[in-house]
Amino acid sequence: MKTEDVKKVKKGRLGAGELRELLEAGGCELVDVREAVEYAGKRIPGARHLPLGKLDGTCGELPADGKLVLMCRSGKRSAKAAEILRAKGFENVAELEGGLQAWEEAGLETEQDARAPWPLERQVRIAAGALVLAGLAASLWWPAAVALAWFVGAGLVFAGLTDWCGMGMLLAKAPWNRRGPQGACAAGGGITEKA
Repeated sequence: MKTEDVKKVKKGRLGAGELRELLEAGGCELVDVREAVEYAGKRIPGARHLPLGKLDGTCGELPADGKLVLMCRSGKRSAKAAEILRAKGFENVAELEGGLQAWEEAGLETEQDARAPWPLERQVRIAAGALVLAGLAASLWWPAAVALAWFVGAGLVFAGLTDWCGMGMLLAKAPWNRRGPQGACAAGGGITEKA
């Protein structure tokens, strides 16, 4: 790795263009800390998959010299992952500023699995809508069932305010969302497309 590449990684945050240059030069390892369903749905080619929730137990699989760039959808989870890795002694850790969203906005290449499940956010909207409708329909016979609609609505407001969605976490563990890359750090192939 060139000295200028090390400086880019050490500064902590990289733009999409800077990351592309580093990846083309072989100057870093890209680690995607999103859930398996998100990784299967769309990712940056060559990114290793290591979900944030499993980072503590599997960071030994990462290169010892720690020349890493972390990414997620928007940058929040990669910031948490960077804190964890720095606390474990990794020094050369950076984040993709703006995450996959910024990468796509820059018009850079992504890939996806041909049989990837629907995006997690879409699954949450479908599940929330179905639960609200079920609660309202059931309230025609049992008035207390309207509480289900209230509960789901309150959960969505909470998710919007805190950026933490319990329903999304549960859906991420569903069997159809757990298939995908084998092993914690598989990079897997996929269909390449221009974003």
